[in-house]
Amino acid sequence: MNKYRRPREGMVEHTGALSQLTNFILAALLAGIAFCAFVPLWHVLMASISEGERVLAQSGILWCPAGFANLNGYQLIFQDASIVRGYLNTIMYVVLATGLGVIINTLGAYTLSQPSRFRMILVFFVVFTSLFSGGLVPTYMVIRSLGMVGTPLSLIIPGCTNAFFLLMLMNGFRRVPESTVESARIDGAGHIRVMFRIMLPQARGMLLVTIINSVVMQWNSWFPASIYVTNQRHYWPLQLWIRQIVSENVNILQSANPNFNRWLIQYAVIIAATLPILLVFPFFQKQLEKGMLVGSVKE
Repeated sequence: MNKYRRPREGMVEHTGALSQLTNFILAALLAGIAFCAFVPLWHVLMASISEGERVLAQSGILWCPAGFANLNGYQLIFQDASIVRGYLNTIMYVVLATGLGVIINTLGAYTLSQPSRFRMILVFFVVFTSLFSGGLVPTYMVIRSLGMVGTPLSLIIPGCTNAFFLLMLMNGFRRVPESTVESARIDGAGHIRVMFRIMLPQARGMLLVTIINSVVMQWNSWFPASIYVTNQRHYWPLQLWIRQIVSENVNILQSANPNFNRWLIQYAVIIAATLPILLVFPFFQKQLEKGMLVGSVKE
């Protein structure tokens, strides 16, 4: 009788020492990564409720509020009209860019997923743009020639989608069984009906992945605004205002009567800008992981 029998169903197979060591190393590595990601956010949170003068004098990581805990930095957020306007601008850019991106991604991915003579050529051009870009100067020249410099359109249209989103949704459409599509076409369904009634509902997980990534990208975006709407501050998103506040606070000690609460506002704004993403992201984490895994598998 073979003593190395394969364990039956329902039996517990004990892991070896090497496997346990590997699991321990992976757990320690993941814990270290989580700790490194948590420490900066905790430092910013503690600094935002500390005394500005004590934060300036503090060196290293703040594990607890420096001085008497207060909310002066958060009060300045609501008193500063520019920050409130930047918050509203960011919400507007996220909604419009994501909505336009959903339309472009859906139409473009459906076109790329359909069998045609020029399909491989179109896919090649999309993949090529994901590997090589024209550069900052040619992109600026194109946007300027279209008359979008100095307008919100320069922050909405150019970054509403990318090649990666198109390829992800295309793979989602290609995973729809061909028999389902053929049955719908036999019943008289056209491209619009097949796309919205047959293929898109079955690829909604991949569509959700593109939406979440687009929202995060648009929410954290500040560089395009610093180029295209440099002098139009009323169009600045929140992230660009954070950068401006940080740069202005570098010379805060050179003033005769420095407002140390002004130093706190940069930390308070960072928390206010990060909090919506931290609250919303956990609800979509499972769908995001599932969609990313499905998108990487090709039939």
